[in-house]
Amino acid sequence: MSDHNPGLRPWRDIARRQSRQIMVGNVPVGGGAPVTVQTMTNTPTFDAKATIDQIRRCEEVGVDIIRVSCPDEESTAALKQIVRAARVPIVADIHFHYKRALEAADAGAACLRINPGNIGSEARVKEVVDAAKANGCSIRIGVNAGSLEKDLLEKYGEPCPEALVESALDHIKLLQDQDFHDYKVAVKASDVFLAVAAYMQLAEAVDCPLHLGITEAGGLIGGTVKSAIGIGNLLWAGIGDTIRVSLSAEPEEEVRVGYEILKSLGIRTRGVKVISCPSCARQGFDVIRTVQALEERLQHIHTPLSLSVLGCVVNGPGEARETDIGLTGGGAGKHMVYLSGVTDHIVQDEGMIDHIVKLVEAKAAEIEADMTDAGHPEAAE
Repeated sequence: MSDHNPGLRPWRDIARRQSRQIMVGNVPVGGGAPVTVQTMTNTPTFDAKATIDQIRRCEEVGVDIIRVSCPDEESTAALKQIVRAARVPIVADIHFHYKRALEAADAGAACLRINPGNIGSEARVKEVVDAAKANGCSIRIGVNAGSLEKDLLEKYGEPCPEALVESALDHIKLLQDQDFHDYKVAVKASDVFLAVAAYMQLAEAVDCPLHLGITEAGGLIGGTVKSAIGIGNLLWAGIGDTIRVSLSAEPEEEVRVGYEILKSLGIRTRGVKVISCPSCARQGFDVIRTVQALEERLQHIHTPLSLSVLGCVVNGPGEARETDIGLTGGGAGKHMVYLSGVTDHIVQDEGMIDHIVKLVEAKAAEIEADMTDAGHPEAAE
């Protein structure tokens, strides 16, 4: 149910682009490592408590890497406390002032997000690279269509894939000239077509890990759709080693959406994959409210498993055959429960959600025990 046979279903296989691997703290990025999910805090970084609280909420929903903005000395001063408290690697977001990068590296940042071109002179870039080397930091080169260099805008007339890629290659050269190779690159744009085309061109030109994102994507619904189209398109083509979904929403929502994109493509399988119908007049129970309640109550499950929730018998039994646990609506408030694809028992309206939650929790515990017995203690990603 939870697994699929790649040999049996080759149309599900994704051939990932081969990239070299770097480390962001203790998290590998690229080189065949799992695609990681990132987000960024929006609290004032100098408010260490508020920032740590937000990081903790993101950790609870499974974030792999978190970025914090470091625009001033107050922020880099607080970074040391934040890094100590965080359970995941911290990326320091640096713009313009190279000294903030030096301070962030010394404070324990696992990675520095910079545009080498706006850090300043070659001597200043060298100082940042030396600090990164001394502190074991990686670097993310962040190219953005909204902040392209003036000379590139004049050359190309507007942000275009070629301009983004040229900017990235120029920035890469600044690091390589300092014999620094622990970097990953992003070429983001708010336009899905521009971003995807730029990433595809860059993927052909370099062997470093790529950080995917559609920047300034919008609110929770619109931004999720744009990100799923753009990031999903690239991942399906095998491109991308780490992702950040940029939403005008709380950071933990970015993490949830990121995992849903990966789960839809079978790239990461953390947590419960819910298959549910849009509901119609045939439904035997309120599908929409049931799914909302189950998704909320099952957020603590990290073990990969599948749950189908369908309102009637038209597609319910068929979907249930392919999931670990299935629920299909029936008449007179009596609904069929499937376990491992097989009809098992009937549940009534009263207590139905509690019952399904308990079944999922039990199945998760069973899967974890099986994985531990098989020598894979990391039951959930």
